[in-house]
Amino acid sequence: MTETTLATPKALPGTIPGLRGIAADWASDQRAFKNVSWGKAMMWIFLLSDTFIFSCFLLSYMTARMSTTVPWPNPSEVFALNIGGQHIPLILIAIMTFILISSSGTMAMAVNFGYRRDRVKTAALMLATAAFGATFVGMQAFEWTKLIMEGVRPWGNPWGAPQFGACFFMITGFHGTHVTIGVIFLIAIARKVLRGDFDVERRGFFTSRKGYYEIVEIMGLYWHFVDLVWVFIFAFFYLW
Repeated sequence: MTETTLATPKALPGTIPGLRGIAADWASDQRAFKNVSWGKAMMWIFLLSDTFIFSCFLLSYMTARMSTTVPWPNPSEVFALNIGGQHIPLILIAIMTFILISSSGTMAMAVNFGYRRDRVKTAALMLATAAFGATFVGMQAFEWTKLIMEGVRPWGNPWGAPQFGACFFMITGFHGTHVTIGVIFLIAIARKVLRGDFDVERRGFFTSRKGYYEIVEIMGLYWHFVDLVWVFIFAFFYLW
């Protein structure tokens, strides 16, 4: 009698439990990010790499501050403003932080209205976010000008440790560059939203499929990241 062997049907990738399922899934002829567009995936990868850069900057700042033998300048005195004869510490930094955090709210609402395909409100909220960002950069330029006029340089400052100037200009300058780039892209994408590029799939840069406002969400990811980084800079640089 001939023995018959019953063949067990091969399990599809993604249906095998455990580590074997993960290995089979990644080895199969499928996209790694099945439910995520490449635009979002690439933005997350970019933000992850940027996180490493900002982390290195902040770690370097903490190392320089803790290792120096010269007293570190007091942020409450360095970043104070005289308003009406009153010496108010960190008032400018507090306003800058409030403006940038508020911009996250307008950006979140822009993403919400984008997926509702409300062109006018989406563009208006993106432009409001850009205005907040431009205001932040303008106030940062005022802060830089004030400190430069008071003698702060990358190689020294009149209040103590010479590393202060280099850390300040490097960290805040790198973050300010991110905000400036974000403002430019917000204005460009808001213009495309307002004229209906995403409704008619007009050819050009950053135009997604017809009816999709995914680029607004991708821009939101970038902007929220910039805001989150500022929270850490504010805590480590201005409050420590």
